[in-house]
Amino acid sequence: MASRININRPPPSYTPDIRSPPYQSGGYAAANGTSDDPIAKIRAVSSKIEDLIEVYSQPLRPHLPTIGRFLIVVTFLEDSLRILTQWSDQIWYLQRHRSFPWGISHVFLLLNIITMLAGSAAVIGKRYSEYAVGGLLAVIIVQGFGYGLIFDLNFFLRNLSVIGGLLMVLSDTLSSRKKLFAGIPSMTENDRRKYFQLAGRILLIFLFIGFVFQGSWSIGRVFMSLFGLAACIMVAIGFKAKWSASFLVILLSVFNVFANNWWSVHSHHPQRDFLKYDFFQTLSIVGGLLLLVNMGPGGISVDEKKKNF
Repeated sequence: MASRININRPPPSYTPDIRSPPYQSGGYAAANGTSDDPIAKIRAVSSKIEDLIEVYSQPLRPHLPTIGRFLIVVTFLEDSLRILTQWSDQIWYLQRHRSFPWGISHVFLLLNIITMLAGSAAVIGKRYSEYAVGGLLAVIIVQGFGYGLIFDLNFFLRNLSVIGGLLMVLSDTLSSRKKLFAGIPSMTENDRRKYFQLAGRILLIFLFIGFVFQGSWSIGRVFMSLFGLAACIMVAIGFKAKWSASFLVILLSVFNVFANNWWSVHSHHPQRDFLKYDFFQTLSIVGGLLLLVNMGPGGISVDEKKKNF
């Protein structure tokens, strides 16, 4: 027994090597989360934020796809309702200002209403999503030319973001299917999903870019623009995409309530329709970001590359 004790006991001349890795200042501090490296601190903070997002979004996570899909198409539902309730005004505008012949203007509006209602219902119900998204994309293009807004920068940027949301719907649809696209055996649905997610991520940020370059400037607007642009870049490249998309969801939601408060404007005021249009389009882009939070950035992203190393 004495020999065993002596074997495990350090000799009298033993002195701990304070230079060994566990006692080095950098290694010890890193192990306890007290590193002086600013990059390490940023990573630690971002990891904590991601953990909080995972915890607090857990009750909503099963419902995020449905909520996101509904918000994406809500602008089309509102547009259909607006055309129906302002039918005579819409006909007058198309015939007087866009030179639509009588009858053609009626068919134009009717086809838009049917396509938007049917496409929105299909997207929400997750039925024939590819055809529904194709129809809604056609509505965006046709309305741009029909109303003469295709070259309006604000309209163009906003609709690019709405298109990004629709591409996220396609990606979400493909994620639940495993078979190949007919006629293209060389490209799996997983490949298509990655490219749809990449295009959707990039297009979603155009709304915020349009916001940055219009309106009056203030200190608060400068800070919000800087943080928002940083989050947009992170979304586009797929770096901490869930965190940055969550931040943009909160930022755009708050901005939408205060900047596009159409309910506070008189019902006969001409600005009311413009504010309502912007409000529901912003909701559609928030829906696309929610799908991004739920699905992640996809295979073509910095986050995915980091997993492979």
